[in-house]
Amino acid sequence: MKSKKRPNIIIFNPDQWRGDVLGHMGNPAAVTPNLDSFVKTDGVSFRNAFCQNTVCTPSRCSFMTGWYPHVRGHRTMYHMLHPEWNEPNLLKILKDNGYHVWWGGKNDLTPGQQPVEQYCNERFRPTEADYRRWGCEPQKNNHGGDMSWRGKHGDDNYFSFFKGRLDKKSDEIYCDGDWAMVLGSIDKIKNYDGDKPLCIYLPIEYPHPPYAVEEPWYSITDRKKIPQRIRPPKNYKGKASILKGIAEEQGLHGWTEERWTELRATYYGMCSRLDHQFKMLMDALKTSGIYDDSAVFLFSDHGDYTGDYGIVEKTQNTFEDCLSRVPFIIKPPKGIPVKPRVSNALAELVDFSATVYELTGIEPGYDHFGKSLLPVMSGKTDNHRDAVFCEGGRLIGEVQAMERQSKSYNGKEFGLYYPRMKLQGDDWKIPYHTKATMCRTKKYKYVRRLYESDELYDLKKDPGETRNLVKDPKYAKILSAMKERMLKWYMETCDVVPRNTDNR
Repeated sequence: MKSKKRPNIIIFNPDQWRGDVLGHMGNPAAVTPNLDSFVKTDGVSFRNAFCQNTVCTPSRCSFMTGWYPHVRGHRTMYHMLHPEWNEPNLLKILKDNGYHVWWGGKNDLTPGQQPVEQYCNERFRPTEADYRRWGCEPQKNNHGGDMSWRGKHGDDNYFSFFKGRLDKKSDEIYCDGDWAMVLGSIDKIKNYDGDKPLCIYLPIEYPHPPYAVEEPWYSITDRKKIPQRIRPPKNYKGKASILKGIAEEQGLHGWTEERWTELRATYYGMCSRLDHQFKMLMDALKTSGIYDDSAVFLFSDHGDYTGDYGIVEKTQNTFEDCLSRVPFIIKPPKGIPVKPRVSNALAELVDFSATVYELTGIEPGYDHFGKSLLPVMSGKTDNHRDAVFCEGGRLIGEVQAMERQSKSYNGKEFGLYYPRMKLQGDDWKIPYHTKATMCRTKKYKYVRRLYESDELYDLKKDPGETRNLVKDPKYAKILSAMKERMLKWYMETCDVVPRNTDNR
């Protein structure tokens, strides 16, 4: 492949990876040697990077536009980016500006009823010939197929998402959808001979539950080193009502710590598998001679509870750090200044697209709220933002945001997501799905909630966010300052005016 003026853009985008499950973040149980080495030599990892919504589609709509969810109402899994409504999309912008965009993996970004050709040049789907060349048998996706591991309805594993060790039989890997996409992207990198700069977009599934992984990653985590779970306050006092509601519905109260540890270790193993796959991708770039010409981005759309606060999976309107803080690692192309390290700068995923625009020199043609991270990457500063924001939930009566389309709704208690979907799918007397917004600085976190109590946490004294200080008079000035900061942010970001004006 010939060198290009514009860098290749490599987007490694796992789903539901907590920001604390990385070795270089100081987690003694996280086995991520390749990413740890990558950050020492080539990239910058952001310790304080946060998503703008804690479920898949709204988060992806946000980081692919540089808009916060409230700008166009992207607060549900069933409202995606619509080009016919003048909603931008980084992939389409790259394609329209001369990139060859290869997309391998899940969607959760563009409307399923529309063709994907406007966003990418190739949407990869593996063939039988691909599997023969890779030397492995295709496996069913972890989110489908045999669900016998759940037990019977009413068992305490039924809503746990815990599957455990995957049987890869005689194959070297359990060749599920993620493996197919990683291997397909490597094939593309090694065989690409086009004249256009290349964009590889890999929105893969792991470590999204069910919690399941094959050897050697299933056993790679030292169970004794896994940090203790964050326990909820008694009766979930001061926390969002949906946390208690999900805990009651999931029914995991009787689990021993040994069982929780196995679930968490499996999740850690899923992250270790991603670390291995990331190295394979980087090796392919180096083998093809385009590593130096490529900008590499690794980040997740949101985190996962993994037993913290007594629940698993995620919610749409809670913002504890295990859910809102994500891995965010960037390597620029050669020639762009970089000081490899772990940066303490506050960053948001909306900064991803802004950084791509600066690296490529593309004027996107619309106003957005991301800030390029290149000054931080150069080592000139770690002062990027004074606060970060995340939002979700819905208004009472906002039926289109209840997600009643979900298979886990409609009164059926069999879908994995039923404990959450039941609470989202109606207007209960208890406001489980209240609209909420987080404002977080390095020291404090404030959550504004409609219909139920706000939250305020002193993150230095209470990193587990279990003591709600919103009614503590000692924190009145801090509370007032956080409210003012949130109001300023809302005023700055409440809308965007299209640049194409109308005739009068």
